[in-house]
Amino acid sequence: MNNSLSPFRSLIPALIVLALLALMPVLGPSNRMLSLAISAGINIVALYGLSVLFGQTGILSMGHAALVGVGAYAAAIFARDAGIGFWVALPLGGIFAAIAAVVIGIPSLRVSGHHFVIMTFAFGQLLTIVLTNGGDYTGAATGLDLQLPVNVFGTRADDLLPYYFIVLAFVTLSAVASWAIINSRYGRTLRAIRENEKLAASLGINIGRHKIGAFVVSGVFAGVSGVLLAYFLRHISPTQFASFPSIYLALMVMIGGARLLLGPIAGGILVSFLPEVLNLDPVESRILYGVCLIAVILLLPNGLIAGLIDGWQRLLRGSGRKQAVSGNHASEAGR
Repeated sequence: MNNSLSPFRSLIPALIVLALLALMPVLGPSNRMLSLAISAGINIVALYGLSVLFGQTGILSMGHAALVGVGAYAAAIFARDAGIGFWVALPLGGIFAAIAAVVIGIPSLRVSGHHFVIMTFAFGQLLTIVLTNGGDYTGAATGLDLQLPVNVFGTRADDLLPYYFIVLAFVTLSAVASWAIINSRYGRTLRAIRENEKLAASLGINIGRHKIGAFVVSGVFAGVSGVLLAYFLRHISPTQFASFPSIYLALMVMIGGARLLLGPIAGGILVSFLPEVLNLDPVESRILYGVCLIAVILLLPNGLIAGLIDGWQRLLRGSGRKQAVSGNHASEAGR
């Protein structure tokens, strides 16, 4: 019984947190806080894809915002030229971002380490240049507007509150999909590559194919996130998918932790809400992000959530040892 339930134990805490987030509108948040929550949720969808790439495969992409941009621009162009709405644009955005991930991944994955990081960063910058010089088709530097409504069961859901629940539903689906990948045979293969590429290759694992596969999976998450972002903002431009947004996504997944399901949720919420809670301006926010990243790398290399879990386990072990010692002293005194 316990063995059959053990794979689900990692999913339960994430579902509990998401259920609590579903109750947030009961508190009557302001439009500003609700907008931040929607933005955080959209980022979290992309972070779950990045966690598959970084947390499970050990590959850090610094051009992930470019894949989000592919999904966003696909939604905007389909809406403008073909009248394709939100629900059809979601899978199409994921597919186009996955194709872009293949285009980026095949040459980039021929290298590793910091060379791969630099190449993905360069591809992100290249996409920004292409979008900026795309003329009327991409809206050039001005970008594109998106006018089609979001309909749910025939009812418009353009206001913040219904769109919050739509985004939260996709965050939940992303968490469940990420959990399924982690606990699948494919996920175990990715972790084998992460731990020791040479040993995995000696066992007959096709390293290149699986790395590109992980990149494609992360691209699907990013594309869906881009469609959600386009329909939330109603206007997209190339600067939204340049270098800094990619750095922020990498920062979120590293702060929260890429190997646990709660990691993307924690990273997305912290980076989105901390400057607002502390009332920081953009420059102060970037300084805070840098300090947090340095602290996480030095003190919590597996992320905040993993660090908290490790600290709690050490505390429990310490209290258990104290109880055992006090029990021994009591028995000796009884003799």
